[in-house]
This record gives sequence, structure tokens and C-alpha cells, in this order.
Amino acid sequence: MRKTRMQLIAMGVAAAVTVGGTGIGANASASKVTTVLPSAGISYALTGDSVSLSNLAGDNTDDKLAENDIQDSAVTITETTPLASTLQENILNDIQKATGATIPAEEPGTGEDTEESEEELTDEQKEEERFKSLVIANVNDYVNVRDNPSEDDGEIIGKLYDDSVGTFIEETDGWYKIKSGRVEGYVKAEYCVTGEDAVELAKEVGKRIATVTTTTLKVRSGPSTDDEVLGLVPIEDELVVTEEMDGWVKVSIEEGEGYVSMDYVELSTEFVEAESKEEEEARLKKEEEARQAALAQAKKNTKSSSDKGDGSSSKSYNSAASYTTQSSSIGSAVASYAQQFVGNPYVYGGTSLTNGADCSGFVMSVYANFGVSLPHSSGADRSVGAAVDGLANAQPGDIVCYSGHVGIYIGGGNIVHASSAKTGIKISNASYRQVLSVRRIF
Repeated sequence: MRKTRMQLIAMGVAAAVTVGGTGIGANASASKVTTVLPSAGISYALTGDSVSLSNLAGDNTDDKLAENDIQDSAVTITETTPLASTLQENILNDIQKATGATIPAEEPGTGEDTEESEEELTDEQKEEERFKSLVIANVNDYVNVRDNPSEDDGEIIGKLYDDSVGTFIEETDGWYKIKSGRVEGYVKAEYCVTGEDAVELAKEVGKRIATVTTTTLKVRSGPSTDDEVLGLVPIEDELVVTEEMDGWVKVSIEEGEGYVSMDYVELSTEFVEAESKEEEEARLKKEEEARQAALAQAKKNTKSSSDKGDGSSSKSYNSAASYTTQSSSIGSAVASYAQQFVGNPYVYGGTSLTNGADCSGFVMSVYANFGVSLPHSSGADRSVGAAVDGLANAQPGDIVCYSGHVGIYIGGGNIVHASSAKTGIKISNASYRQVLSVRRIF
């Protein structure tokens, strides 16, 4: 809780919601709600088909990209209108839709109907009123949700993780009755915020995500097709949105912050919700099964031959098996194996450790040498393996995910990654950008 930091078993993840839509109408009524499990922003599906490490095939990147597959808006925007509050408004709108937070029927503490005073409020004030029924956890790790408002008699039915969002129902003797995700019960009021504090915090805990919906998307230096191309992003990659404009969104990629057309992304909002006891047990079981399967694949299929590329390089490389010893973990072997490719080129869409790979292609190919099949997508990498509670708990071999980028943790606060066409495969401080998630395979 707030005063005593508790270490989370199973690396501290929480249920979360992704709400979104497409294009300019992303904050309209046609929204979707998906249950996910984020830790520092990661996504892991609780429902539907489970992610299997053994059947996630990498993309075939041998074919050259057709020019018409690389998309952005066909209309040049000569004048754009930045909407300073649009990003936060959309986050609040999506949280409202998912939680069901509504304008209170009575002014708290007065018993008076607020309908008359509501008419006098500005649009911005009305928006904030809608969120005064929100409750948001403010703890180090999590606070228990109980079926009764008592630590002695109340049975634990779930966990409300830090920054988890729920709906306030009532207060009883220092306890809040709340509903968050599939969990409805009581939490100690001292570990939560409501009212105006919750309104402000809600703007921070939601993360706006743009998911690429076209084969290859150009990220430009400005909100116009006349602006230079900073980088390319493949389909289904997930980018953190920092600003929403008229027809464009500002996003973060490895090359820096740039702009993409809203015609080719789907916008959504991610935020954390409570996890029931049953959901936690099911998740832990699934993650352990995936870890055991990965270990079995690594023992059986770790390559004993070295990677010689296409023969054009005089440099020799050690095999994955040469790094695997009884005294070291497989994760450490993955980290050591990956580092020998530092200095090799970055190639968009590539998967060759010697002749060129992009960020997810690099991670995919490194792990393939240890018998594990991963997707060729930095966005999809946010859902593989098990969640790790932040960089502070990362171990060598863990996968570190960023907005539109991914790398492999090697220890000492560093990652090895295929950075960009300018810098190639290199080692960087893992905190050089905002970390969305850390995932563990072994």
C-alpha cells in the first residue's frame, strides 16, 4: 500500500481496458472495449485466443515494399488547428464510457438537485462533473478489494492496482464501495482519490494509443504530406499519442516525435482496472504454462551452429548454444548472444542479425535461435510471455517495449536493440525513452 511497498507476486500486473475508435471519430460513440493486462502500460489479452509462443510466426520480409503500400494522407494540410485539450478530453471520454461514470444527481453533501446549476456550467465544467463519481487507486502497488468493509471479516475478492480506475458507489466508515472491471467490493478510502482529485488524475492515468491500420505508415516531421518522412511504421504497431490535431496525431517513434494521418490509425485509450481473484489465478496459470513451453522449446531447439549471414561478412558469430550453460539462465544467454550483433545495420522490415533487421525483427531472430517464435511486431511483443513490474525488476533477456519500438534487456540498466537506419544495432540506456512494458519469456 502507500506506506509499505508490497512486492507483487507474478510481477505485478493489473487488468485494464482499451477503449477506442477509428479516424476522426475516435471519440465518438462507436467505441470498443477490450480487457487487457497492463504493467507500465503493457497489454495482455485476458479473453479470446491466448498468445502462444510456439505459433507466433514472424513476417516474411523478403519481398520489397510496394510504394502504394506506404501510406499517409493524400491531402496536404496547409493549416492545422492544434486542439490543446483534445487529447485529455478523449482520454476522459473513453474512461467515462468504460466505467459508466455519470453526472451526480445531487450536489454532494447538500441533497439538492444539480440540474439547475448544471445549466450554468461551461462545457469544460460539465465534462469534469461527469468524473466526480470516479475512484482511482493511489498506492505503491495495489490495495485489496474485499466483499465487506472490514479487514477482519472481509474476504479478498480482487486487487485494485496503482492508478486503477473504477466507479464510486458509496462510502461506509472509511471504506469506499467501488466497481472496477469485473470486481465490485470495498477498498480502504485512504488509498484512493475521488472528486476533483480523481478528475485531474484520470487525465494522467489514461494512455492514448494509435494502432497502425495500413501496411506501412509514414511518420512525418509535421502535420502535412509536404513535410519530410522521419520513419516508417508497420501495420499493427502501437504508438503513444502526445497530441491530437485536425486530421493528424503527434506520436513518438525511435527517430523522435512526428505526425501521422488519422486516416491510417485506430485511436484508443488504455487504463488500468481491478483484477478479480479468479482472473489473477487464470493469468498466472497461463503465464506459467507459456514460460514452461518456452523453456522446453529452448532446451530442444537452441541452435548449435553459428550465424554466418550471406557469407559477405568476414566476422564470425558464436552460436546460441555456446552461451547456454548450467550456471547461467537462458535469459542471460539470450542477452549475451544478442550483443555480438552490435554494429550491424538496421533494415526496415528485415530479420537478418548480420545483414540487417528492424527492432522487432532483431528481437524475433534472436529468440528464434533459442527455439522461441515471436511476432515481427513491436506492438504484438507487448503481449508475449509474462509481465514484469517495470525496469527495476527487469532481468537479462527480458523484452522492453516502447512506443513503436522494442529491445532486449542485457542488465545494468541497458538494452541492445536495432535502433534506426542511422545508428544500426546498438546498446542504449533502457530509460532513454518512456517504457510501455517489460515482458519475460523464460
